[in-house]
Amino acid sequence: MTTLQQSMALSLSSGEMEELLPLVKQLTDPDQREIVLLELSKKRESFPELAPILWHSVGTVAALLQEIVSIYPLLTPPTLTAHASNRVCNALALLQCVASHADTRQPFLNAQIPLFLYPFLNTQSKSRPFEYLRLTSLGVIGALVKVDDADVISFLLSTEIIPLCLRIMETGSELSKTVATFIVQKILLEETGLNYVCATAERFYAVSTVLANMVQLLQIQPSVRLLKHVVRCYLRLADHPRAREALKTCLPQALRDDTFGPALHNDPTVQKWLSQLLNTVGSGEEGAAIGEMNDGGFGEAR
Repeated sequence: MTTLQQSMALSLSSGEMEELLPLVKQLTDPDQREIVLLELSKKRESFPELAPILWHSVGTVAALLQEIVSIYPLLTPPTLTAHASNRVCNALALLQCVASHADTRQPFLNAQIPLFLYPFLNTQSKSRPFEYLRLTSLGVIGALVKVDDADVISFLLSTEIIPLCLRIMETGSELSKTVATFIVQKILLEETGLNYVCATAERFYAVSTVLANMVQLLQIQPSVRLLKHVVRCYLRLADHPRAREALKTCLPQALRDDTFGPALHNDPTVQKWLSQLLNTVGSGEEGAAIGEMNDGGFGEAR
């Protein structure tokens, strides 16, 4: 046991040490890994210091990455089975634990481990094994952005996370859409994220078009939880001067009238956000003419 492992172990009771440390060590044994992944994924909420122990145990992170890489061949063509999906999702659950912990989040980013998950986010099969895989992968990214951290957002902006999330926001299950929209929302809430999305017309309209499509679908398949994140994304976009001007004409009518009034009857927070949004962008009439890009506006969506 390393010195750091010993210090981590001090925060555990003797019973917890006897239960946890042998399991972590067994992750490096291919013959025992599957059952250990299941056991640890079930126990991860019970051990606050599991993340540092996983990260600093020799060979453990490599074993988790090996589980991830091993199913890449099953992605194209899509031949992922439920059994294989469950196994790799247990490995992803442990990586989510590492991504969530204050002591391991930055090393996790420095090692660029989220990039190993992007092939999963890029899949399009709607079968349950693939949907479960996408959702669990989104959970790892969601764990990173839950804490306000400019370094996390800067890292994600250097990758293709926004296009990947936008695709899932349009085509995923309700739960996947919700997590993907939450990730985009958290990126927008950071100043660097908002400026990145609003830096060009193409980026702004890529995001706003997907949000508008979601609003249209939410009229048919209501989800207050998902609508909450959509409204928050729009409200944050309205903080940017050029985006605010564009929203005067491209904000969906369903958000301007009382279409979602009954659904939001018991959710004063979203009602407040929607009211703030409409007060910020106005009725839409004053935004009928938007300046061209070289005049500081976005111009027409192309």
